[in-house]
Amino acid sequence: MTGIRLTAPVPGWAIEADVVVVGSGVAGLTAALRCAATGLDTVVVTKARLDDGSTRWAQGGIAAALGDGDTPEQHLDDTLVAGAGLCDEEAVRTLVTEGPDAVRRLIATGALFDTDPSSGEIELTREGGHHRRRIAHAGGDATGAEISRALVDAVRDKGLRTIENALVLDLLTDAQGRTAGISLHVMGEGQHDGVGAVHAPTVVLATGGMGQIFSATTNPAVSTGDGVALALRAGAEVSDIEFVQFHPTVLFLGADSEGQQPLVSEAVRGEGAHLVDGDGVRFMVGQHELAELAPRDIVAKGIMRRMQEQGADHMFLDARHFGAEMWEQRFPTILAACRAHGFDPVTEPIPVAPAAHYASGGVRTDLHGRTTVPGMYACGEVACTGVHGANRLASNSLLEGLVFAERIAADIASRRPWPAVAPVPPEAPSLLPLIAPEARAEIQRIMSHGAGVLRSAESLAAAAAALEDVYANAEQDREGSGKTAEPGVESWETSNLLCVARVLTTAAREREETRGCHWREDRPERDDADWRRHLVVRLAADRRLVVRRTEGTAFPHTDTLSVPDAPREP
Repeated sequence: MTGIRLTAPVPGWAIEADVVVVGSGVAGLTAALRCAATGLDTVVVTKARLDDGSTRWAQGGIAAALGDGDTPEQHLDDTLVAGAGLCDEEAVRTLVTEGPDAVRRLIATGALFDTDPSSGEIELTREGGHHRRRIAHAGGDATGAEISRALVDAVRDKGLRTIENALVLDLLTDAQGRTAGISLHVMGEGQHDGVGAVHAPTVVLATGGMGQIFSATTNPAVSTGDGVALALRAGAEVSDIEFVQFHPTVLFLGADSEGQQPLVSEAVRGEGAHLVDGDGVRFMVGQHELAELAPRDIVAKGIMRRMQEQGADHMFLDARHFGAEMWEQRFPTILAACRAHGFDPVTEPIPVAPAAHYASGGVRTDLHGRTTVPGMYACGEVACTGVHGANRLASNSLLEGLVFAERIAADIASRRPWPAVAPVPPEAPSLLPLIAPEARAEIQRIMSHGAGVLRSAESLAAAAAALEDVYANAEQDREGSGKTAEPGVESWETSNLLCVARVLTTAAREREETRGCHWREDRPERDDADWRRHLVVRLAADRRLVVRRTEGTAFPHTDTLSVPDAPREP
C-alpha cells in the first residue's frame, strides 16, 4: 500500500455492506445485480444519478456473435486485428464466447433491442473493424440509454441500496492491507451528506473513463478518471494507459469547442455513409480494405492526415443518400443533435473531427476482474482486462462491461464468507496537494496539444513538463505558505485528472512506436520486436511513477493476482 490519500475531511458517517460497487453504467449495475442475486448485501455508489454514466451515451450498440453464420471465432479475429497485436487472446476468447449468452441475459433483465418486424429476430448492423453484421442496437441509435434504463429499473425493482451524487475518494484498508471499503463525498442533502464511508470487504470499481483530461471529448463531465486515480493511490497497477481511442466522427462545433461533444455513431458509416473532404472526395478508399469501416485508429489517422494535407480543421460525413425517413427511424438521436447545432444531415454533409472517446487501458485485472489490491475488482472502461489491446473494436465496450461484471460477481460469491474487516487509517498518510479547480482547463489544454491524436517525443516532453509544473506549484504553495486548494468536488476531480494525465504522458513517452490509437509522428512504424508488450505503471509510496514492461502480450493468470482472503503477493 502506498499510504497516499487525497486531502479530505475524516468520514463523518458510515454504512456496512458485503460489496460496494462504484459506478452505475452497464458494468457497475450488472455486477451489483449479480452480486445481490447471490444474497450479498450490495451497495451502489454513483457520481451523479443512476442513469447518468457513460453507458447512456452509447449510440451504436453492443457487439456479439448473434447472427446466422457469425461465430465467436470470427468476432475474436476482428477484435485481435483491431487491437494491433496487443490483445490478450485468452481474455478476448472469454469475451466473445460468453458474450452472446450475456446479451441474452441482459434481454431477460428487460433490455429491448430493435427487432425485424417480420421475423422478430434482433436487427444487426456493422461498424468499423467488423466483417459481419453483429451489432445489436436499440431505439435506432439509443442503445446505451435503453440498456441503462433496463438495468436501473432492475436495481430499483430489487431494492438495492444506492448512494447517488457521490464522488468516491479513496480505498479503505484493514491492518493487513486488504480492502475494507471506500471513503466518499455525497454532494447535496439526503440520507447521507458530506464525507462518509462504506465499510465492505469487497470493492468493485466501475467508474468509467477519463475523457475529461482532454479539451474535447465524447465523455460526460463525470469522466474524470476517479477510479484509475484511486487505484493508483491504493497501490494497484494500471496498464495500456497510453492507448486512448479518439472517435473519428464527432460533430465538429469549432476549433475552440470544449467539453462533451456530440458523437456521430460509427453505425452511420456501417449503414453506408461516406467520409469526404471539402471537395467531396472519399479519401478513405484505398487506405484500407474496409475504407470508412476500417478500425477506428485507422480512420482517425486518415482524417487527421487529410486535414493536415488540406490545412483543414475538419472533414465531412455524407449520408444524404439515406433520405429523411431512414434518418428519422434509424438515427433519431443523431439527427436531433445535428439539427440542434444547425446542421441537417438529410440535406448536407456533417462536419466531423476526431475527439477523445475511450480509454483502452486502465486498472490491470485478471480474467475474474481482480486487481493487484486484495479485495478490489475493476470492470468496464476503468479496467484493463487485455481485451482491447492498442485499440478497442467498435461496440466491444458494452459487451466487455457485461461479461466481466458477471465474472466478477461469480468470483466474489465463490469466495465468501470473508473475515470481518475494520478500516484502519494509515499511521502517517501521505496527503497529496489538492489542485485548484481553475487548473482543470490548463490540464486539458496541455493534454490536447501534447498527447492528443498526434504525439511526438517533443510534444510529450512538453506536456510532461507542463503537468509537473502544475503539480510542483501546488506542492510549493502548500509547503511554502501552508495554502492548498479547498477540499471539495472540483479540486478532487482536478487532482484526479492531473494524476491520470501524468501517468498517460509517462507511458506514451516510454512507448517509442506507433501502434493502434497511440500515434507517434517521430516513431511512425509499429515495432513488434521491442514493443509487442504492455507497459505497467504503479504509484510508489514516495509518489514516483514506476514503469515496467511485460515480457509479452498475455495478462496475469488468476493465481497471480489478489483474492479477498489472501495477502498481496510481493
